[in-house]
Amino acid sequence: MMNRDEPAAAANESDELSSSQKVKRQLAPAVLAVVDGGPKSVTPGTTFSPSPIPSVAIEGSPPAVTGLEKVQFGAGRIAVDDKRMINCRADVNQLVPFKYQWAWQKYLNACANNWMPQEINMTADIALWKEPRGLTTDERRIIRRNLGFFTSADSLVANNLVLAVYRHITNPECRQYLLRQAFEEAVHTHSYQYCVESLSMDEGEVFNMYREVPSVHDKSAWAMTYTESLGDPDFHTGTPEDDQRLLRDLIAFYVIFEGIFFYVGFVQVLSMGRRNKMTGVAEQFQYILRDESMHMNFGIDVINQIKIENPHLWTEDFKKHAVGMIRDGVELEIRYAHDTMPRGVLGLNANMFTEYLHFVANRRCAQIGLPEQFPGAVNPFPWMSEMMDLKKEKNFFETRVTEYQTGGTLCWD
Repeated sequence: MMNRDEPAAAANESDELSSSQKVKRQLAPAVLAVVDGGPKSVTPGTTFSPSPIPSVAIEGSPPAVTGLEKVQFGAGRIAVDDKRMINCRADVNQLVPFKYQWAWQKYLNACANNWMPQEINMTADIALWKEPRGLTTDERRIIRRNLGFFTSADSLVANNLVLAVYRHITNPECRQYLLRQAFEEAVHTHSYQYCVESLSMDEGEVFNMYREVPSVHDKSAWAMTYTESLGDPDFHTGTPEDDQRLLRDLIAFYVIFEGIFFYVGFVQVLSMGRRNKMTGVAEQFQYILRDESMHMNFGIDVINQIKIENPHLWTEDFKKHAVGMIRDGVELEIRYAHDTMPRGVLGLNANMFTEYLHFVANRRCAQIGLPEQFPGAVNPFPWMSEMMDLKKEKNFFETRVTEYQTGGTLCWD
């Protein structure tokens, strides 16, 4: 029987790598996709949908509970071993006894690290933004592009949690964390609105950017297909094929969308803060980076727990499929790096992000038990690790002394 008190550990696979499967897309013309092991230009205007998952010939399970069933008077009490991550048929309205202590601890850690955007002083940012020569054109592009991407990105993640993921995860302590995560996504969207309002930006330009700027649109469009998949009201887990579909979509959101697509923007905005520029925006992005790292780690633990409880889902074909998704995500984020930073600025250039994204992708692969895709990739931004360390009494940008927690101790695991 599995250790119910420990996070699900990533499996140590050493399988042969293969090229990604072809997928239909609705992407901008310049975006490159990994197809048959190499980049090919994508025909604009084609339909983009997740590629089909190879089926697994195993009999399906009875329907899982949702928490909306009629209350059965006289039903027996729950035993911890009745609980499962998906396809559980025990009452999901009873939080205890805990089976996944790690999930409950992540919920407590998240609650202990509460913050709100209005706590951050934007005075210096406003003065710098209004000064015609305060920032270069390229620096302003970085701020606009990243606010444009993140405003829609966190809304998409929140929609995915509330409208899709929550109803398919059948463990109450994990659902408790999902509710907290949904609140944090709302705080993040509030944060971007606060930045846009403070800087007197064109709200329509920023919030509609995911429908106007190709590099922003393509990442959002890629993610939206997976939300649509999980949000299908006729979709239910319980068969191997549908369980793999859920697992695939969790990888898409937690490993790729939150674990790869956010990181060019984080590096760019936090680099400005390190140079004492736009420190209020950068401080908010630092808090958001902390939150998103915790979200990603939770999602990876859920993915690995599903693998442990359902080993028949983790087939060789499925692993190849997941590798292809990750490689596609890297290509989209590289394209975004070139768009947001067409010239070198802040001591950075777009080519550095290719190396960084290869490094990040290797890390994500290892976390879910897949082989590294980019041997020898190194981290050109080691200072990012320090940015995640919020145990300090004073924040990285030295704007003010901040108590980061409302109680307890910050834990990244």
